[in-house]
Amino acid sequence: MKKIELLAPARDLVVGLDAINCGADAVYIGAEEFGARSAAANTVADIEKLCAHARRYGAKVYAAVNTILSDHELIRAQRLIKRLWEAGVDSVIIQDMGLLEVDLPPVPLMASTQTHNTTPEKVLFLEHAGFKRVILGRELSIDEIKKIRAKTAVELEFFIHGALCVSYSGQCYASLALGGRSGNRGACAQPCRKLYTLRDGLSNVIEKNKHLLSLRDLNLTRRLGALLDAGITSFKIEGRLKDGAYVRNIVSHYRGALDKVLEQKKLERSSNGKSFIIFTPNPAKTFNRGYSEYFVNGNPADIASPDTPKFVGEALGSVYEVKNGSFKLQGAEKLNPGDGISFFDKTGVLDGSLVNGVKDGRVKAENLKGIENGTYIYRNFDREFIRLVGREGPQRKLGVRLEFSETGDGFKLKAVDELGAGAMLEIKNKKVTAKKPEQAVETVHRQLSKLGESGYYLQALEVKLSKPFFIPVSMLNDLRRDTLKILSKQAAAVKREEVKLKPNDYPYPVKKLDFTGNVLNSKAAAFYKRHGVKEIAFAAEDGLDMKGKRVMTMKFCIRRRLGLCQKGKPVEPLYLEDEEGHKFRMDFDCETCVTALTLE
Repeated sequence: MKKIELLAPARDLVVGLDAINCGADAVYIGAEEFGARSAAANTVADIEKLCAHARRYGAKVYAAVNTILSDHELIRAQRLIKRLWEAGVDSVIIQDMGLLEVDLPPVPLMASTQTHNTTPEKVLFLEHAGFKRVILGRELSIDEIKKIRAKTAVELEFFIHGALCVSYSGQCYASLALGGRSGNRGACAQPCRKLYTLRDGLSNVIEKNKHLLSLRDLNLTRRLGALLDAGITSFKIEGRLKDGAYVRNIVSHYRGALDKVLEQKKLERSSNGKSFIIFTPNPAKTFNRGYSEYFVNGNPADIASPDTPKFVGEALGSVYEVKNGSFKLQGAEKLNPGDGISFFDKTGVLDGSLVNGVKDGRVKAENLKGIENGTYIYRNFDREFIRLVGREGPQRKLGVRLEFSETGDGFKLKAVDELGAGAMLEIKNKKVTAKKPEQAVETVHRQLSKLGESGYYLQALEVKLSKPFFIPVSMLNDLRRDTLKILSKQAAAVKREEVKLKPNDYPYPVKKLDFTGNVLNSKAAAFYKRHGVKEIAFAAEDGLDMKGKRVMTMKFCIRRRLGLCQKGKPVEPLYLEDEEGHKFRMDFDCETCVTALTLE
């Protein structure tokens, strides 16, 4: 039976613990350096603590070391991976193929989405190269995933939620070209979230000052079953920069949704335990740019978020009767003091305010500048929801079955957890027949069922007594507590999978690599040469002048969004200009529905 994994992001140790406790089967976390999110680095000591917590539930920890590396950095990365393995990580996510040419511990490797994994040929190559798992490009459809699955046996991981890069991962050089900050080096400045003006070849303005490359966020809640059928076994939530409230909310949401699908398909999750939370998850309540299903079910026209790259929030209604520092609003009863609201002013700029009070459909706000009759209001901070999410830490507990019975001179309690670990404790006690049999039986069940903060929840309790006995409550409590203490120390050590790479010369799908091959060190060059690549250009990060070079490759088509698609017929380029005056040419390959952005 396939084991299915819900994979969550961890900005740091605290957020990682939250993710595990909310039901993640695995978490991925940035290491001290060389992660594709340099702002989310973590010490090996913290990662070791996270591994220890995850191990209790059979959950896993993956460390991201997924930037491209220079020759001298390769040595540091090699040492870092050794330390991570010793700390207990289950796998390391990498982009740089030079790491396959150095001596590594037997840690399973995962091919980062930065390695541009979109075809059966590329994924099959990575499988032959020794990768345990390949993280697929977000742009793939269900049918494309099926084709990859049909040709390969390697584990397939796919993003199901979170922010979307407009460019194929690993194929974006815009941040590097504009300001020297490379996405492939963990320092993307997010030029896709900037304002742009779009012109045709005659300089006529088509769109002015819009976030034309900013996409909505991904939400594939409705597609989990189809993705399972297509061959995905790891479902990944994006967000290594997201805070605890976001991670608690989104992981809890997908835990519930995925569990329903697994039950229908008679599949099992890959870790153990049950999560207990005090809030009802709602993906609309925490940061998002609006949601889309991207290309997973075809090629939709509208997946962009051109008005703002910020969190607009939940739609409430239109304002009327603005006066005296307040306004009326249909749906005002949904708001509470302390809530945040947002709105677009008459110039189209997103603004916001704080709710001070709500009475009789009238909302008092801290700042009404920009709000007038007809302004549409959104809630982008639900104070009560966020308070509830953060009020009490989520708890994850292992199931336990208890059996209470009598011995020759007393009683015993046997406990077996869902992993098969067991413990038993006996106590000597005079057997006194209960004067109130029903009450005595009820007391035994009630006291033995109070598992409290033991880290376990009760799956079953069986009481095997020849007759009801009077047993002091204190004795039952001590027996339960001490038995579970013993059980918690009996957890079987989970043996990590070990993989030792076996170099080979399986041919790479192409014979020539330009700068988009992201080769930044001699070891990576040697790797590709061994696999049959004849010509290798070094990465843009080696100092390449990007003027006249392709800086983005996109599946997203701005023509399609604007209703200018010519349905496969050749079209003329369009031109983008940002606020600083940088200009880009957009070339459209309408046969493959791919757009290339070139720095002018």
